Amino acid sequence: MNKIITIGAFALSALPAIAQQPDKRPNIIFIMSDDHATQAISAYGHPVSKLAPTPNIDRIADNGAQFLNNYCANSISGPSRASILTGKHSHKNGFLANWNKEFDGTQQTLPKILQENGYQTALIGKWHLISKPTGFDHWMILKDQGDYNNPDFITENDTVQYFGYVTDLITTFTKQWLQTRDETKPFFLMMQHKAPHRNWVPAERHYNLYEETVFPVPENYFDDYQGRYAAKHQEMNIYRDMYEGHDLKMVTGIDSDSLLYDPWPHAFIETLTPDERQRFFEAYRERNNDFYTTPRNEKEIAEWKYQRYMQDYLATIRAVDESVGQILDYLEQTGLDENTIVIYTTDQGFFLGEHGWFDKRFMYEESFQMPLLMQYKGHIAPGTKVDGFTQNIDFAPTFLDFCGIEVPSDMQGRSFKEMAETGKTPDDWRRSLYYHYYEFPGFHSVRAHYGVKTDRYKLIHFYKEDIWELFDLEADPTEMHNIYGAKGTGKITGELKRELQRLQALYEVPEER
Repeated sequence: MNKIITIGAFALSALPAIAQQPDKRPNIIFIMSDDHATQAISAYGHPVSKLAPTPNIDRIADNGAQFLNNYCANSISGPSRASILTGKHSHKNGFLANWNKEFDGTQQTLPKILQENGYQTALIGKWHLISKPTGFDHWMILKDQGDYNNPDFITENDTVQYFGYVTDLITTFTKQWLQTRDETKPFFLMMQHKAPHRNWVPAERHYNLYEETVFPVPENYFDDYQGRYAAKHQEMNIYRDMYEGHDLKMVTGIDSDSLLYDPWPHAFIETLTPDERQRFFEAYRERNNDFYTTPRNEKEIAEWKYQRYMQDYLATIRAVDESVGQILDYLEQTGLDENTIVIYTTDQGFFLGEHGWFDKRFMYEESFQMPLLMQYKGHIAPGTKVDGFTQNIDFAPTFLDFCGIEVPSDMQGRSFKEMAETGKTPDDWRRSLYYHYYEFPGFHSVRAHYGVKTDRYKLIHFYKEDIWELFDLEADPTEMHNIYGAKGTGKITGELKRELQRLQALYEVPEER
């Protein structure tokens, strides 16, 4: 393996001008982070995001459309990526879970269709689908999940370690590709960040960014999971299940330069150079010493862990926001913004202490909902709000529609181009969403389940245990009270079960699940 020292994300300047493209179809830059909660994007107005704003990501919302009801089909990294590529639910594209066999790259995908229609295609960053990418003229992907510091990147011919911070490196490589692409062709570029995936390691310049910030603890942080079997049996609780070394950066004692037991040292400390390790421990030393020198009861320790989690998670997002700003600046400086669709999203939602949790997987709102922002100058009016139900299976049909390419009939999603351009929901648009999570038994012990969501209600079936949950999202937006079987819910339960069956038939969900 070669080791190459790179110059970082800030060293490349924009070109002074861009040559005219003979093909005037829109370019597409699809920016996707990993596990970026809607609550942590300030355009969405959550109290957490007001303390840790994302001004550059917000620029996309200001310049174009903000989707208020966008959801994933299966809240886990690999399956979500497969749905985006194919426009299909997991059972149709074959990638059900992260422990699945490799993604079937021979099947029809969005980049392949664009490539066949004259687009230059590129993928830079996180892939996480086990197989080698197909349908891309250029690809440069992180090895597996990727490391935050000094990561390995895989190309068709080799694997190379680059020195630097992963978000900055992805930004650098993206700008390099933009500067060297074939300017006679429209392009489709997928820029896919590792951040802010677990274990939330900020860029060194941001280690202490939120050190003094106290984030609001969710009201249901100490949820007792009454009436919710699957919620009670998960293993993703911040104060019980997080690794104190790997996740929370806690050390063995006062003035220690040794993390508490770390089951994944290769994913963090072992990738740092000796000097980087020393600076890391110095940055956290005062806060870690305070933990050992200040008496705390069990509740106070749980709240301390929440604050450490939030400080690191949100500081990790800062570099992503800076990256988005660099790409937007580059587009504006070169004139590419005139004919480029820019999308910002993530692979699924994420819990920021709600129900006491981190991670995703559940059909509950924080995990199920995905942020989605989209700009296209001259086509999407600045400040557009889209209320209709959209889903990640809709991304591929929408991008094809914007490019004037026929959407294949076997794609299960539907183009939301009209909604993006007008902000209005068509009368025949979907009024419900289907969800299916498969990965059990598996990491975090979240039970397999499927369900249906409407504007007011959500019905979930944990089918291996044959346990149902029903939530009235108007009366109970934090999904604390399972009212399945309660008096007076028979009619709505019956309606939702029929709608669930209709969706399963529509999407051709196999009987054997």
